[in-house]
Amino acid sequence: MSSPSILVNRDAEGLAHAVAARFITKLVDVQSSGGVAQVVLTGGRVAAVVYRAVAESPARSAIDWRRVEFWWGDERFLPDGDPERNETQARDALLSRVDVDPDRVHPMPADSGQGPEAAAEAYAATLAAAAGSGDDLPTFDVLMLGVGPDGHVASLFPEHEGLQVEDRPAIAVHGAPKPPPTRISLTFPMLNRAHEVWFVVSGEDKAKAVGLALSGAADLPASAPKGLDRTLWLVDEAAAQEINHI
Repeated sequence: MSSPSILVNRDAEGLAHAVAARFITKLVDVQSSGGVAQVVLTGGRVAAVVYRAVAESPARSAIDWRRVEFWWGDERFLPDGDPERNETQARDALLSRVDVDPDRVHPMPADSGQGPEAAAEAYAATLAAAAGSGDDLPTFDVLMLGVGPDGHVASLFPEHEGLQVEDRPAIAVHGAPKPPPTRISLTFPMLNRAHEVWFVVSGEDKAKAVGLALSGAADLPASAPKGLDRTLWLVDEAAAQEINHI
């Protein structure tokens, strides 16, 4: 696992555009070797700006969007099309504006009457089906994560029992401390199957969590995910206020 690198941008807008440019470059690099890029999307206020910036960039044409496989790190267990779903946000801002292969877009199941446990099991099966030869699960090229003010990542919250799960790639989350309380999330073993993990964080309300995570606070969920090759903290100045070693 890689040690974290920290890149600070002046404000949230600059951060989002820098991440968008890095995202495009990374996908082009992966595809230049003939591969299908595997990316994990996140949700949140900065993510939406990142996705719009990608969609609006002239450089987006350098990507063969039909050779990109899209996954999500977590999802709110709400009906399909609900504006609070991370999938809805990503589709509105990016996926509806580029020529993706629908078979390579893998949203977490929506609440359509089945329970969240069944939804998590279904997502685990989708992940397994996408694994390469000799692998049980896929390895991602880029996995993007936000960080909550409490230090949660994906939908893995401090002191939640899901933090201890190691035998499944995806779980149902009940009783999340922020609404909605029911969610689906990748687990740490799955979050750690990415060549590059990017934490994309803005705002003064996240500064304490960022500082604690980068100090290695063992009980903070944001301290756990690491890229196989690279771990990047992409933050704005407000979120970087409590980082001690930059």
